[in-house]
Amino acid sequence: SRPILDMSYSRHFLDFQGSSIPSSMKKLVVTKLSQNFREAVTLRQDSPVPLPGDGDLLIRNRFVGINASDINYSAGRYDASVKPPFDVGFEGVGDVVALGLSASADYTVGQAVAYVKAGSFAEYTVVPAKEAVPLPSVKPEFLTLMVSGATAYISLKELGELSEGKKVLVTAAAGGTGQFAVQLAKKAKCHVIGTCSSDEKGGFLKSIGCDRTINYKTENVESVLRKDYPEGVDVVYESVGGKMFDLALNSLATKGRLIVIGFIAGYQNSTGLPPIKAELLPAKLLKKSASIRGFFLNHYFSEYKMALKHLLKMYERGDLVCEVDFGDMSPEGKFTGLESVFRAVDYMYMGKNIGKIVVELPHSVNSKL
Repeated sequence: SRPILDMSYSRHFLDFQGSSIPSSMKKLVVTKLSQNFREAVTLRQDSPVPLPGDGDLLIRNRFVGINASDINYSAGRYDASVKPPFDVGFEGVGDVVALGLSASADYTVGQAVAYVKAGSFAEYTVVPAKEAVPLPSVKPEFLTLMVSGATAYISLKELGELSEGKKVLVTAAAGGTGQFAVQLAKKAKCHVIGTCSSDEKGGFLKSIGCDRTINYKTENVESVLRKDYPEGVDVVYESVGGKMFDLALNSLATKGRLIVIGFIAGYQNSTGLPPIKAELLPAKLLKKSASIRGFFLNHYFSEYKMALKHLLKMYERGDLVCEVDFGDMSPEGKFTGLESVFRAVDYMYMGKNIGKIVVELPHSVNSKL
């Protein structure tokens, strides 16, 4: 019953409530390559609102997700051929406010959708309809599944070879993706160990089923693992890098598997890499018939829709906790508006977050959604 707007030819348009969509918007743009997000990125106040083509949706972003790799992207580490200026931000949840004629076959104005696409740190983003994910409502919890949840689900399924009774170590376990690795390993009836940086995070981990939490600020992780798990751990879900990587590698059991999904400890360095003790790597792997596997979500998009469908069903059934951190406990309060993305990135690198960091984008547009 809601009208569909064919945007493929129009420069002036309305959303379905008759609220004017502005001709300009705020967005974040990388204007200089740097691993320092504040140096690299500029808030543009008057960028033109993009127009959807025939197969596209124009989405008014309501929530955007912060990822550790945002600063890898702003440093130009993913594609050396791309030169500034370019848009930043990987994922968003919002409402369809306009769409092209072909896109209207599957979507309507006012529909809630999520997406993974560069350029989400903006008030409006154009997304190809075939890449969007329809949602029952606009909720920040859905955003936690798009990159963080999917990374945990696909990597553990494809590379983890989880089975009942296996010991799984999750580093940065209370973070955006760690929370899902813990829960999915528990669903596979594994024994889960999680590292974290505070007792508050430890409490959260226990609440989602973690069997043993290790606060690395007050406990020696290496000693705990050696004492409590003398045979080693079967799978490590590793996102920290540096000393934590070395420690995890040394803690592997015979035929153990270490899955590298990131190395946040080094992203703020000029190289993006934390130093590791790699000289002994071949000997260590050989001695234990162990393996290290890297996982980058972009290489697994063939599995993506299936994974997301499964995760959405789990969440809707109440089988999955999707913890969102809006920065309410940060010094300047909740992350609201694109201006606060800078604070949110800082907050992540201070290791303060419990769950996925999400920024809310309020709109002055009169909306009943």
